[in-house]
Amino acid sequence: METYEICKDLAIIIVFAKAFGLIARKCKAPQVVGEIIAGLILGPALLGWVEITPFISQMAEIGVLLLMFCAGLETNLKDLIKTGPKALAIACSGVFVPLAGGTLLYMLFYGFAKIGSPEFFRALFIGTIMTATSVSITVEALREMGVLKGELGTTILNAAIIDDVIGMIVLTVVVGFNDPTAMPLRVVRNTAIFFVLALIVGYCAYKVFKKIDQKYPHTRRITIAGLALCLALAYIAEKYFGIADITGAYVAGLILCNIHDSDYIARRLDINSYIMFGPIFFASIGLKTDIKDFNLSILWFSLAFVAVALITKIIGCGLMAMLLKYPPKHALKIGVGMMTRGEVALIVSQKGLAVGLLDPVYFTSVILLIIVSSILTPITLKLLYHAFPEEPAKPAAEEAS
Repeated sequence: METYEICKDLAIIIVFAKAFGLIARKCKAPQVVGEIIAGLILGPALLGWVEITPFISQMAEIGVLLLMFCAGLETNLKDLIKTGPKALAIACSGVFVPLAGGTLLYMLFYGFAKIGSPEFFRALFIGTIMTATSVSITVEALREMGVLKGELGTTILNAAIIDDVIGMIVLTVVVGFNDPTAMPLRVVRNTAIFFVLALIVGYCAYKVFKKIDQKYPHTRRITIAGLALCLALAYIAEKYFGIADITGAYVAGLILCNIHDSDYIARRLDINSYIMFGPIFFASIGLKTDIKDFNLSILWFSLAFVAVALITKIIGCGLMAMLLKYPPKHALKIGVGMMTRGEVALIVSQKGLAVGLLDPVYFTSVILLIIVSSILTPITLKLLYHAFPEEPAKPAAEEAS
């Protein structure tokens, strides 16, 4: 393809993605939904103005690495540690129940597969998609109601962050086991070695970046060095450990999230992500979505996929919250607050497509889940808080949290 053709495609993608993103935001839906819809309209599914080329795919891959790096940078490890076992227990339950529910759903539709077979890992990957939580919509709803800093708001926020960390580990293991040449013990060993190495290298990198930050605060060099660390860990994770590159990018963000200029790095990189790489990534989801094979069976699966994804989050997180002595009405709020899906679900789906664990036609199910959960969650939360106002935290609960 000639260079000028690439320029044309990029111009069309960026203009349409931002225009539809703004329309989505006006409709109180996540901006990424509009960008995905733009890709659907531009791609082979409808107008056919833009084709998914290797260049666009590579640009999208850079976009997803930047998104995961920024997500890691915006994580507050100190707050995460302070939440203690409550948020961790809720997050673990909120990962396990959807993982099991999604796997069972796929098998009910397409038959029970032998453990370890390719079809089994396809089923397991559907569950992996359901583990993701996007708390941005929930945070905005809680902020509007003035309860974000309350015990429930803090629990939901931190459980969602831990949820994504666990989700990345689950993705890493599932992708590793999917490799037909991989040995189970080798996958577990490589995953463990990577995270131990990341801990050691991360501590050293943190010390170096902290000194650079103190000597040259708010300079472009720290942003460039941070981006280099992100890309290097992404490469090392995939090349030498067989771990998803997005996991390496996310770990790089976690390493730097506590330096003084972490927000500065995130803002500088977000400019590139917002202007070009982000829209290309989300539009590429639409471009890759294949609806020509969409049939009644896929429609029923998509509806069931959405229902199971929402219900299993409420059950997993809500039941664990009740076991932790939260009243049922507040446990329900936690479960509902955790059921939104967004960028992480798309990123996981994209990785599944790249490694052959997901058929493009199932992107429709993921997009539908994001739209429904993004609309339903804030409405349901407001109704629950109106019916059951949050009570002041009891001393015992404060001590436990």
